Order: sequence, then C-alpha cells, then structure tokens
Amino acid sequence: MDLPPGLAIAVLASVLTAVPVVWALATNRLVDQHGLVVRANRLSAGALMVFALAAPIAWVHTAGWPDGWVDRMSSRMVLGGLLGLPASIAALLLVAALLEITDQVVGDGARLRLMLESLMVASGLFIVAWTFVLAPEKPGGHHALPGACVPVLVATVLCCAVLGLSAVLVVRAQLRRGPLLRHCIGAGLMAVGMTTIAGGACYGAPLVVLVGAAAVPTGAALWFIGPPPPPRASDSESVSPSSGLAAGLAPVVTISLVVVLGYSRGMGIEPVTALVGIVNGLFVVGRQYLAVVDVRRANNRLADSESHFRELAHTDPLTGLANRRGLLRTMYLDAAGGPPCVLLTLDLDGFKNVNDMRGHDAGDAVLIEVGQRLRLNLRPGDLAARLGGDEFAVLMWSRPGEAGKVATRLLSVLSRPYHHGAADIFLSASIGLAGCGAADDIPTLLRNADLALRAAKQRGKNRVELYDEVYDKQLRRRTAIEHELRGAIERQELSLAYQPVVALPSTRPVGAEALIRWNHPELGAVGPLEFIPIAEETGQIEVLGAWVLDQACRQLSRWVQEGYDVWVSVNISPRELHSTKYVTGVKEVLRKHRVPPSRLVLEVTEHAVATDLDEFRRTLAALRALGLRIALDDFGAGYSSLGQLRQMPVDILKIDRDLVIDAPSDHGPGAPMVDVAVRLGQRLGLQVIAEGISEPHHRRLVEATGCPYGQGQLFGMGVPAEHLEARLASSNGGPKALPAAPTRPLPSTTSAGNGAPPTKMLPSTQTAPGNGVSPAKSLPLGQPLNGLSPVRAGETSGSSAARHDTVVPTSGSS
Repeated sequence: MDLPPGLAIAVLASVLTAVPVVWALATNRLVDQHGLVVRANRLSAGALMVFALAAPIAWVHTAGWPDGWVDRMSSRMVLGGLLGLPASIAALLLVAALLEITDQVVGDGARLRLMLESLMVASGLFIVAWTFVLAPEKPGGHHALPGACVPVLVATVLCCAVLGLSAVLVVRAQLRRGPLLRHCIGAGLMAVGMTTIAGGACYGAPLVVLVGAAAVPTGAALWFIGPPPPPRASDSESVSPSSGLAAGLAPVVTISLVVVLGYSRGMGIEPVTALVGIVNGLFVVGRQYLAVVDVRRANNRLADSESHFRELAHTDPLTGLANRRGLLRTMYLDAAGGPPCVLLTLDLDGFKNVNDMRGHDAGDAVLIEVGQRLRLNLRPGDLAARLGGDEFAVLMWSRPGEAGKVATRLLSVLSRPYHHGAADIFLSASIGLAGCGAADDIPTLLRNADLALRAAKQRGKNRVELYDEVYDKQLRRRTAIEHELRGAIERQELSLAYQPVVALPSTRPVGAEALIRWNHPELGAVGPLEFIPIAEETGQIEVLGAWVLDQACRQLSRWVQEGYDVWVSVNISPRELHSTKYVTGVKEVLRKHRVPPSRLVLEVTEHAVATDLDEFRRTLAALRALGLRIALDDFGAGYSSLGQLRQMPVDILKIDRDLVIDAPSDHGPGAPMVDVAVRLGQRLGLQVIAEGISEPHHRRLVEATGCPYGQGQLFGMGVPAEHLEARLASSNGGPKALPAAPTRPLPSTTSAGNGAPPTKMLPSTQTAPGNGVSPAKSLPLGQPLNGLSPVRAGETSGSSAARHDTVVPTSGSS
C-alpha cells in the first residue's frame, strides 16, 4: 500500500538518527577521554542505534498490510508495540548515560539520591501524561482506544524518568551549566521524540509522529555537537544531603490537582492515579531516609575531622610529639588536682650553631631524633612535648626525686652523637625540674620549670636543676631592675663615685676611676655587678655609658680648670665599641666640656678585646688618635696571648685584683705573677697599675715589683667627687697651675705598609725623639720620653716622690 507523506518523513527521520552517531564516530567522541565520560557517549549512541534500526523494521512490517494503519486499531496497536519497545530500551540507555554524567558533574555517591529525586519528578510528569493523553476511553472520536498501549505506556514512564533526571541533574550540578544543559535537553528530546513516534503510531496521529521524528535527530545533535560539560572541581563539595522536598513537592501538587479534577467530573480517584501517588510517597520516604543517612554520615565525618584536626592542633608536626597546646590540655585535665607530677623543661645547648653551620635541614633532623629519643626513654603515661624551637618539655607522673633520676638519664641519652651527613653532630642539654605540688596553678608551674632551666643554663649547662624559690626572687629582682633602670637617669638616681689611683710608694692620688652608683628608693643600693650585666643584655648600656662619660668629663673639666693635676678613667663596654658613633660621641663630649684628651682614660677589659681584637683595634686606634689613653683592665684574668698584647692599641695595663689578693704574704704564690705582669708592661712601654690592693702586705708586694701605681681599698674606696677633691687638695697643697704639656709617652709605631693598624714596638727598639736615648724601663703615667719630669714647687728633681707622684697630660696643653 502507499505510505502517507507524514509516514514517509517519519521513516526518513528515524533513519537520520544514525547520522549523529556516525559523526561522533568520525570525531572520536566515543573514544576521546577528554571531557565528558566516554561511557555516557557510548550509551547515548547505543540508544540512537537501537531506535534507528528498529523503526524502519516496524514501518516496513506495516507496509505490507492491505488496509491503512491509521484506520485499523489492531494495526496501530501492533505498530505502537513495535516502536514502543525500542523506545523503552533507548530511554533506559539514556538514563544510564545521564547517570554516568552524574558522577562527573555532581559527585560520587549521588546516583541513588538523584535517581529517587528524578523518579519523584517523573511521577508528576507521568500523571499528567496519563490523565490527558494515555488514559483509555477518552472521548474524541475514532482515535480512542479501548485500552492502553502497554509498550507505549512503558516508554512514556521511562521517558518521564529521562526528563526528571535531566531536570534534577541541571539543578544539582556544581559547575557552569551551559554545556550540561545542552546535553540534558538533547537527552530529553531524544526520549520524547522516540516516545511520541511510538505514541503517534499507536493512537493514529501522523502529526505527532512528525514532531517526534524531528525531535530525535535534534536531540542527538545537541548531545554530540559542542563541547562536553567540564568536570567538577576535585575540591568542591558533593551534592548536599538535602531532603529532596523540593523535588517531591511538584508530583504531590500535580497528583492533588488531578484528584480534584477527577472529583469535579464525578470520576473520583483513578487506580493509576492512586498507584502513582503511593509510589511517589515511597520515593519521598526513600529520599528522606537517604537524607537522614547522609546527614548522619556527614556528622560522623565532621566529628572525625574535628577529632583529627583537634589532634593536629595539639601535635607538633615535625617531631610528632605534643605541642604546647597539647601539653597544657593534659596539664589542665590531669595535672591540676591530680596525682603527684613533675614538669621537666629541657633545652639543647648550642643548637643555634647547628642551624647556622649545617643548615636548617640538619637542625630539623636533630629535633626529630630528639623527639624519638624522648619517646623511647620515657615511662608509659609520661608526656613529651616540643614547646618550640629546640625547647622540649616532659610531664612525668612521679615525685621530684624519681624525676631527677630520669632527667639525669635523659642528659646522657641526648648527649649521644646525632648522625646526619658526613659528620656527626654533638650536643648537650640543660634540664629544669619543677614539682606540681610547689605551684598554685599551671602557669606558675610552667614558670617554675623555666626558671629552673635558666638556672641550669647559667650554671654551666649540661646539667639538671630543681626549682628553688631563690630563682623566683632573683627573677623578680632582675625584672624590677630592668624596668627601673630605664628611668634611673631621668629620676636622677645615678651618681658617680671616684676611686683614687695613687703613686707608689708615696700613695699620692694622681688619677681616679669613675664608678657608677645607683641608689633606688625601693630597691636600695644596687651594685654595678648586678645592674651592668642587665643593662648590657637589654641594650641600655650605651645610654648609661654615654651618661657616665658626660658626667665624668664634666667633673674632670672642673678639676682641670681649678688646677688639679689629675686624670679620670671611664669603663667602656664591648657593646659601646661596636657602635659606629662612639668615637664621634667621645669627641663631642670632650669638645663640650673642654677636657684635654690626655686627661681621659678609657678602660676596656682584656677578655673583651682579646675575643674581638680586629674589630676593637680599629675603634681603639681611632680613640687614641683623638689623644685619649686606653687602659687594658683586668689584665691577667683574660685569654689574650703575648702576640695579641703587642697588637692591642693600649697605653696602660691594670693588673687584675685576683693576682694581687692571691698573695697571702710578701712571697705568696701571687708575687711572681704580679712581678711578671709589671715587667711585661714595662718591656712593652706601657704604664702599669695594680688593682685590688686592700691589705698592707698587698702594697708591699706591689712596691717590691716596681709597679709605679696602685688602686684599691687600702688607698680609698669610691667616694663622691667633693671627697676626692678634698684629698687632692690636701695631697697637692691646693690647686696650682699645670705645667706645659709634654709629648705623648707612647712608644713609636710602625706600619706594615699594607693598610694594617700600626704595631707597637718593643722598648728596646724605641728611641726617644731628639736625644737617641732608649728607655730602660717604663715611664710614669704622663712622663715624657725625654726623661725629664716636670718638678713641682717644693720638690727636687732627683727625689723618688717627684718621679712617682708627677702626673702630666700626655698630649696637648692643659
């Protein structure tokens, strides 16, 4: 028989559904691994191929019938069945393709949730299609069927599933929805087109067949043409475990409207409507159950994550030990009011050198090894923690005595070599112990352990110290001194005392050492040995040193103007010498108070100069170039060698008091050392002052060695300026005019010719200018190299007192 034009077009459209599949094969869309999941493309291509092959077979089968298929119900039923089956298979394949996309654009584990939501949407769509299209015994003429076409009914259900899944997928997607929307519309058009072709054939509606025939290739083109949807970001959240009420609301409303419509027409509730409503309720319950499971699972994951991150927050990432927060948590939970416990704080001695010399990788390796050794050498239940840097702590559930034994063992364990690289690393540790019972609270316990650790550091390191209340008192006083020292100058609490330097054997004062004194209204008299180290540590020493220099020069200027033949020495710290502005500051103070430079002596300790000779030599040489004299204090207590001594730009040696007081008698063990120091200074052309003379036999010892000057309690303590001024007046007979300034009593210097500082020559190679006489021994302070001492009124030039009492500025006019 002749096929109607619409039927011919439908046959052609069915055949054309294979064209996009051929195009996909030609462009490798079915094998390319980029973008959309390959299985989804293959499943959609399979759906097209199933319908494209089955539809022509169905049309060819009906072409041999003697009567037209439109007018015969049986022919339409057969044709609808032949087309509904491939449409159902194709719809199933499209559902599978969309589920493949789900994993890529929504997230893992979302298939079941989205499928239930899509079935809820599909139930709403199906009830509309059933009520207005598929239900039998519809009025409207010869197209009505006595019963439903079951294959078309199945295809419609699956088509609604495709549409519902497409809608839910677009709403739930966690990416840019443009490409995904195109694919979902394509899947929906293909499912709707195949279903309408089968439905149009079953119900004898050629126009519906034409619409479906156009929809199938259009949907296939939308699926395969264009870029695939991008995958979701790996760090984005999966589909939220929502209740799905929004997806279940549409079918509930639709079913309710259908029921109302049925009652309005006197039809009541149809069995299919009731069945769809029951099934939709099951879907809603299932989705809600999954939501509850998801929420519970999410809560469990959140609890696990919280526990994990809480543990990370209390764990040191490098060593795996507890960190400070973890230690505090244990202490607050268990130590407060719990069993007897002891807190150990330990610090690695010299660890900074490891980082500086071997690098931070080596330092990290050492810290990791320390953590392992602590973990392996503690008892079960004891907690080891890394507080930061190279500082560790151990909380032990024991008494101090037992903890002290464990700490001693830890010292031995931590002092073993650390193997890293080609050379081993050797370190020691200092440990402080504090019992929990001796502290009122946790912060106090930590503070006590830190104080004990500091005491271990100060007492030589590589030792264990148990907390003592004395440490607390010392820290409180040190803190108070550090705080109050900052305003001591402004509050006028500081003063200078002057200890005389006398000529021997006459004991006539020829100079004075300026000594700083601090009298605080609450702390009382604070000695220099107590606050000077604190000032150096906190950086206040430069301010104090500048104040001392200014006050000493102010007083010296007054004495010089009044005619007293005296000089003043001021102690300077290594930190001041490191300052690039120190020389300029000294020059400015001398200019400000109009002090002859030769009247000022700057004292620096032997240990400070010997440990940084090259750095300090340049600064001291610059100071000497101003006309000042440099005194090497505490000579004999430092570490300088004779070679270094020759290179030091100094003019005066001050013999350390320990060498003097070491001699219990005139022939005690200290006598040879004093004699050696005096002779050494004389051979180097330096003036020599013996310090610490506090007993008569000390004086006899020093005089026996030929030392020309002495200083100590025997000749006077540090006194205010007016007291020393009175003694100067009584010793010298009052102020008098100073003699003309002679030349500087310093040995000649030579330069190596290579830019190095001049080197002091030995006296045997020195020649006094103008007379060719080599001095046989050291000259008195200020005595000129021509061997002529200025003679005071009433004194003879040949007297011993004249030689030793005379104090003459070394350069410049007085």
